[in-house]
Amino acid sequence: MSALLEARDLRKSYGDRLVLDGVSLRVEPGDVVCLIGSSGSGKSTLLRCLDLLEEIDDGVIEFGGREVSDPLVDPRDVRRDIGMVFQAYNLFPHRTVLANCTLAPRAVHGLSKRAAEERARDLLQRFGLADHADQHPDRLSGGQQQRAALVRALCTEPRLLLLDEITAALDPELVGEVLGIVRDLAAAGTTMVIATHEMSFARDVATRVCFLDGGRVVEEGPPEQVFGAPRQERTRAFLRRVLDA
Repeated sequence: MSALLEARDLRKSYGDRLVLDGVSLRVEPGDVVCLIGSSGSGKSTLLRCLDLLEEIDDGVIEFGGREVSDPLVDPRDVRRDIGMVFQAYNLFPHRTVLANCTLAPRAVHGLSKRAAEERARDLLQRFGLADHADQHPDRLSGGQQQRAALVRALCTEPRLLLLDEITAALDPELVGEVLGIVRDLAAAGTTMVIATHEMSFARDVATRVCFLDGGRVVEEGPPEQVFGAPRQERTRAFLRRVLDA
């Protein structure tokens, strides 16, 4: 199967700090790739580079068979087919939930107001937010805001969804409701790359797990192998520390 997304030998530094050190990643349609690793291992930076929010120093990113890391490529054209959800929600506070969700479909994809609102209301209904469509984000709980951010990303019908630690800012009791939505998306065949600290979630939903450490992919494989029989000592040490905690 041809890859939807392929990154090869990505390098990224901030000043003297090397954040990505030759990272390669291949994502095929329907894959759910979970990125695990300590804070500062490069997971979030990798996602931001894949969405072309950060410029790489070296390497190649291909999406849909096209090299998108070429400086001549307009990142906005690429992001039409990629949805990204951040841990801090990033909803526009002055717009209602419905307006947040319809902005990109109308402004970027050219949908009519009626079509964009129908699509958004269908998704809001599916994710239990139909009654909050006309409210502003500050009237919603953290879990509701994160679900609204997921709906906003899905309203553009992206070919790839990038999720960056989307439960990190949530109270513990709200984590489950957001992860439940992502489980449903995975079961429906949505192609995703997910940075997460939730190990049991990664074990359950991932088709492949990548353990990052020091800006490198130290180990990669199916979840049963990475979690059940990791080959690298650094992976084993990380999992012992996380699972014991």
